[in-house]
Amino acid sequence: MAEQAQYEELVRQLSAFSAVKRELRRSMPADFHSGSAAVLTALGRHGAMRMSRLAELLAVDLSVTSRQVAQAVELGWIERSPDPADKRSRILRLTPAGRVQLDGLFRRATRLLTERLDDWSDDEIALLAQLMSRLRDSFSDCRPTPRATPPPGPAPAAAPAPPETAAPSEASEPPAPRAPQDTETTRTPANA
Repeated sequence: MAEQAQYEELVRQLSAFSAVKRELRRSMPADFHSGSAAVLTALGRHGAMRMSRLAELLAVDLSVTSRQVAQAVELGWIERSPDPADKRSRILRLTPAGRVQLDGLFRRATRLLTERLDDWSDDEIALLAQLMSRLRDSFSDCRPTPRATPPPGPAPAAAPAPPETAAPSEASEPPAPRAPQDTETTRTPANA
């Protein structure tokens, strides 16, 4: 088992990794909503599905997914069609225009990674991809994380609740665009 210092360094590196994700998001067109990228990526990777499945893959609330899908439908990137198994439900799928958008996102992200990692060997890039996949899989079973318990002692005075003026975040950070995959695998919210 790794030593405590190694886990602490891993926490620091994962915290710093948000800069990489921000750079990838900046490679998207200025008017492109990050929620749309997540929706297109999931549909491109997993194929046609119901809204509830998409929300599960994105690990966000159904209402958030509904707003993201509505935006993509309005832009002509996704189509909704009746579910043959349940006419009350709709099946979501990429349109040809949505596929073009997804392919463009993937090309830009790939170009950025190619530029930034040009001094890495093929073996280093393969190892990074393998380790990132393994890390993601370690979190994929959606085990509840134990909450931190407060240290023993007197309880701190309760602060007044802030006014509820801010809207809830739509999604923390969407996954970076990925190449569509031909093989179908069972995915969980953490690795969608």
